[in-house]
Amino acid sequence: MKYAVVIERAGSNYSAYVPDLPGCVATGDTKREVAQRIQEAIAFHLDGLREDGVPIPSPQTATERQRVGDPGRRS
Repeated sequence: MKYAVVIERAGSNYSAYVPDLPGCVATGDTKREVAQRIQEAIAFHLDGLREDGVPIPSPQTATERQRVGDPGRRS
């Protein structure tokens, strides 16, 4: 399964969360570090759900990047 992961700049570090796995979050000093930590957090989260007998949520969140024009330019 592939889950969408959101990585955000948070002051002097980065944070990440998985919209389809509420409570699954990570932080790190760099994008690389937070990417590694969120992978570990996902595995830990899914293991916990399995241990508790909770169904594993299917990935539902879609991601898309939109190109926008220069906000200072008029069309």
